Amino acid sequence: MNTFRPSRFMLRSFIVLLAGLLLLGVGSSSAGVSRDAESFEVNRQRLLSYLLSQQLTQNHYRDQALDDQFSAAAFELYMQQLDSQKRFLLQEDVVRLRAYEHQIDDEVLSGYLQLPVVSAVLHRQRIDEAEILIRQIMAEGFDFRRSESLQTDPDKLDYCQDRGELRERWRKTLKYQVLSRYLELLEEQGGAVSKAAAMPKDYRVDAQLLATASDKVLKSIEQLLLRLRQVTRREYVDRYFDAVCRAFDPHTNFLAPAEEEEFEISMKGSLEGIGATLQQDDGFIKVVSIVPGSPAFRQGQLEAEDIILKVAEGSAEPIDIVDARLRDAVRLIRGKKGSEVRLTVRKPAGMQQVIPIVRDVVQIQESFVRSTLLAGPAERGGTFGYIHIPIFYRDFFDDGQDSTPRNCTDDVQAALEKLSVSKIDGLVIDLRNNGGGALTDAVQIAGLFIDQGPVVQIRDSNGRIAVLEDKDPRVAFDGPVIVLVNRFSASASEILAAALQDYRRALVVGDHATHGKGTVKPVLNLDRALPPKSMDQYRPLGAMKLTLQKFYRVSGGSTQVQGVEPDLLLPDPLPFVQSGERYADYALPWDTVAPASYTPWQSTSFDIDTLRAASQKRLANSARFQVLTELRKRSQDRGGITERPLGLADLWQELSAAKIAQQADAAAVASDEQEQENPIGDDWLKRVGKDLFVGEAMQILADLKGSKPIVNQMTRAAETVY
Repeated sequence: MNTFRPSRFMLRSFIVLLAGLLLLGVGSSSAGVSRDAESFEVNRQRLLSYLLSQQLTQNHYRDQALDDQFSAAAFELYMQQLDSQKRFLLQEDVVRLRAYEHQIDDEVLSGYLQLPVVSAVLHRQRIDEAEILIRQIMAEGFDFRRSESLQTDPDKLDYCQDRGELRERWRKTLKYQVLSRYLELLEEQGGAVSKAAAMPKDYRVDAQLLATASDKVLKSIEQLLLRLRQVTRREYVDRYFDAVCRAFDPHTNFLAPAEEEEFEISMKGSLEGIGATLQQDDGFIKVVSIVPGSPAFRQGQLEAEDIILKVAEGSAEPIDIVDARLRDAVRLIRGKKGSEVRLTVRKPAGMQQVIPIVRDVVQIQESFVRSTLLAGPAERGGTFGYIHIPIFYRDFFDDGQDSTPRNCTDDVQAALEKLSVSKIDGLVIDLRNNGGGALTDAVQIAGLFIDQGPVVQIRDSNGRIAVLEDKDPRVAFDGPVIVLVNRFSASASEILAAALQDYRRALVVGDHATHGKGTVKPVLNLDRALPPKSMDQYRPLGAMKLTLQKFYRVSGGSTQVQGVEPDLLLPDPLPFVQSGERYADYALPWDTVAPASYTPWQSTSFDIDTLRAASQKRLANSARFQVLTELRKRSQDRGGITERPLGLADLWQELSAAKIAQQADAAAVASDEQEQENPIGDDWLKRVGKDLFVGEAMQILADLKGSKPIVNQMTRAAETVY
């Protein structure tokens, strides 16, 4: 995320645009708006349609008309939200709704919406019919000895052709849920499943336990249906508007008032919760990031890209949140300090896991820059600095009353001054899992390591390019630098990493290319567009995230989609995870602009091929990285499995294997940790001390310290790049 505030001109332009609408008498109290609820909702729809269409067509970076191509994209996105699991609508329903596939552009431009209204009525009808089916199926019971399977990935499913096929889909879904719940209860009673790799041939189902499992599943489904029935017509319309926005790019969104509140809070700050940023992704609640220092961070099992399927308050029965509204899911997950929430999550590898987290006031200390001194490899010596930047923070709204407003740049500079006293031989800047933040700080921190010059280029939809520069010739640290990244390093992180790489000022090291989020996305409060008082009845309207600009490296390439490729690649612990801009629907493409004029770091560089070969040799001979490789192999073997068995014996065997694998993974990690003899201070320091990637970064710095420098053959030290 990049911090950006819309200009006053932008807000004034909003009001000018609205003036035309007011002249037409739409939504103006002076024009005598009907107080009838139906008329009020229609006027609200027209007002939002006007605001959103104007912003999308006039200010969005992508030059895209509201036409049939746009309509088709918005239609698919809306359908993904409407019935993400394909458990309610039939093929005939989709055919009926597809009549609106190429009319969305006309609806948005006119302000008279049909698709969300028609689909809401149809969806509610199918929910009522599904409840009847579900009760019939649960009353009939299941044959658990019958071996069959259930496809759990909706992308691999079509909508059901008829009610018979839909009934069969629900039968398998419910059978799987009852089976899973039964085995969970059995495991809770005495660990029977994890103790036996296969179900005993003479095993007899516990009828009472099975009845309990069935009751719990039915209660969970009833709660799901109740939540779906509580979705209002306005919420169907708001989801429609969000699909309209996302058809331009995945980071352009409409945020209804309640969603805007959740976006602002994002389970962060001083809330009593778990400290995870969530988003709704085609019917699922997905973890976007974990707040450093939060309860989820300290517990360690919840990770970005996990899908939360169920939420339980302590030992209470889990509540299914698939297809739930984001705000409903968030309210279930939040809670009082000291209470426990149990999340049933689906990992990217496909396996499910129950993660218990004790809620707490989210601690923000670890959201700030932290630094430490680390001793180099015992056999090679040296002292190295380590700076962790979890996010690029800055208080843009400081009113001068806070005596200690903080920003990332000042904290990094202070850390460098403190480390420099120890005459460090090199520095590791850790940007892993840093999702971005204030662009100002990415530029200024880059300036701490270069003489002066451009840091990033920003292009708007009209092709105008602005260059953000470091104009201060002072350098805070002139020694060798390594920047650690991963697939979750995004936005401002990518700007800093790319700049230091282009200037040949640092080696970028990581297990994967960075995220590839190279766009500027302000959040526009739509209420600010309304004239005061005359349209107060329509407040709050919500907000809009709008992609206005695109980032480019000083070398000319965009950070969009491709991200920043590491100079030295380390083993990827999550090779099967499809996370990044390249996997997002309707993402803006990678492209280039002319390079800026800049002078690479004026010193000798080093032979990357030699450094890479030395690193790969170390990794191959490292017992610690062999543990990581083994865990990675097991994850890959389990990864991507979306077809679930529906026989009791089959599911028993699968669950037992998963339990054994989890225990083996935990044992391997615990054994690896015991081998580390670096009990350095608090938990954060301990984590740094045993971090495999930080350790290898120091080894590379030791290689740089002990190697003979060579002049880079591609460029002379004082060469200026144009």
